[in-house]
Amino acid sequence: MQNSLTRKPIEIKISTVVAVAILLHDSSFPVLEAALKEMTAGSPDFFDDEFAVIDVEAITEQALDWDALIPLFKSHGLNPVAVRHAREEDHGTIRGHGLSIDVVSKPRAEPELKVVQQTEPQPATPPVEVVTDEAAAPAPVATEPQVIIRNMPAMVIDTPVRAGQRIYARGADLIITASVNNGAEVIADGSIHVYAPLRGRALAGATGNTEARIFALTMEPELVSIAGIYRTFENGFPPLLPHHPVQVKLLGDSIEVSSVKSAG
Repeated sequence: MQNSLTRKPIEIKISTVVAVAILLHDSSFPVLEAALKEMTAGSPDFFDDEFAVIDVEAITEQALDWDALIPLFKSHGLNPVAVRHAREEDHGTIRGHGLSIDVVSKPRAEPELKVVQQTEPQPATPPVEVVTDEAAAPAPVATEPQVIIRNMPAMVIDTPVRAGQRIYARGADLIITASVNNGAEVIADGSIHVYAPLRGRALAGATGNTEARIFALTMEPELVSIAGIYRTFENGFPPLLPHHPVQVKLLGDSIEVSSVKSAG
């Protein structure tokens, strides 16, 4: 009798998982615990069990109490899955808690781009008198450097993004023509454009693009983030010009929210 089961017991497929990055700048457990309490304002679902990668690059020479630190993050709604830039002597302890070691590879150097100008061969000309007066010689003409602009593709969503939904535009901008409701999350490696009310969470420049921005016709988000730097609005949204679209951008190490004024 032929087995009618055609589906394999296990399938492995490539899947994109978005994780927040926890950048540690201090190794003291009481300091980190107090910072998390202040950040979440006591809200148990502030991070909503987000996957997280702990980055300790800034404190690689300092010892960390992983047995206390990992449960601390979990108690505040963060679900650590990996550690980046960990000391080699800590790898065993980290793996013992079920976390992976995230190995950061150094980017390869881009090959130098050389521009070779080719000129058409000129016919032989009779010798001419050489002008020795430097004032009479024409000044060299400055040439503008070539600027290469790489266009980023865009993902377009035409339906409302409802509570509990998460949309990620990997390697692209994200354009949404419908509303983003409370409890929804939209993420893009590029910029985010919402041609409707934005009330959920919006995270642009997810892979570190500090030039990314967030645009919306009506801005009422729970949280916005540019390149990992975020801002919440528990105390209300800043007053802006009425009936104007709003943009969110990164200014130094802080989030700036402003009205988009039309020209003219």
